[in-house]
Amino acid sequence: MREKKFRVLILGHGEMGQAMELLLGPRHYLRGWQRRPPAGNAPVNLEEAIPASDYILFCLPATAHAEIAARIAPLRRDATLCLTIAKGLDERGRLPGAVLVEAMGDTHVALLYGPMISEEIRAGKPAFAECGVADSAAFERIAALYRGTALHLEHARDLTGLSWSVILKNVYAMAFGVADELNLGDNTRGFLAVTALHELSAIVQHLGGQAATPYRLAGLGDLIATATSAGSHHHELGRLLVRGRRDALKGEGLHTLAMIEKFRLFDSAGFPLLRLIANSVREPSTTSRAMHDFIENI
Repeated sequence: MREKKFRVLILGHGEMGQAMELLLGPRHYLRGWQRRPPAGNAPVNLEEAIPASDYILFCLPATAHAEIAARIAPLRRDATLCLTIAKGLDERGRLPGAVLVEAMGDTHVALLYGPMISEEIRAGKPAFAECGVADSAAFERIAALYRGTALHLEHARDLTGLSWSVILKNVYAMAFGVADELNLGDNTRGFLAVTALHELSAIVQHLGGQAATPYRLAGLGDLIATATSAGSHHHELGRLLVRGRRDALKGEGLHTLAMIEKFRLFDSAGFPLLRLIANSVREPSTTSRAMHDFIENI
């Protein structure tokens, strides 16, 4: 029996948009939208593409979700599911999933978070994600979309815990880059993993999520991938902090720290490793001494 083909609209054509295109292209009907398509490419008309789509994949930064969701919401068919892979906060400090739920309703929105490095997906290697969605029937539909691909899904319902786990792991991954640049060794890396997960679990609970969620794919799984990958941007940011390269500091984890502080989303005072990273971002010259002091004062 042939698998059913679905109509999928991919928003954004960055690294993850291309990875989703590679995963789904052989099995489904795809259309891709870009805000600024390359010269010579005819732009996709959203007003036409949205009502014709069974699934809409937000492969866009968190900062773009509210604007695009507002355009999509009036045009989307009730049966259409919207999925986001964004791992950051918008300019009002909001979670991508929360922005989409506000626009579409919680039964029509899903999160895809876990160790799913785009380069590895494009190379045909396995990837793993928790699919955060309130409705079991919606999860079955999303599982059908990815069936037969290299992306393996687990169902999860703790959308708050998933969101904060995957967002904050980018921040904690910088600590591993700091330790590696200082050549502190594998023992320190193990200690940082335990410390990061302990803090992350406490933060998730404080923000309304479940204590166990950070120990699953979106937290621990993605942290290991991000903190140990040779091509990890946030691991490299940790190395740049030690080198005092303030000019090169750009990334979702840095924006997350700025939004947490700006909107006082939670108090970092009770989370020493998170505070160390935040202080190092503000004053990179203090990074080396701060990490050594942190370990010496355990």
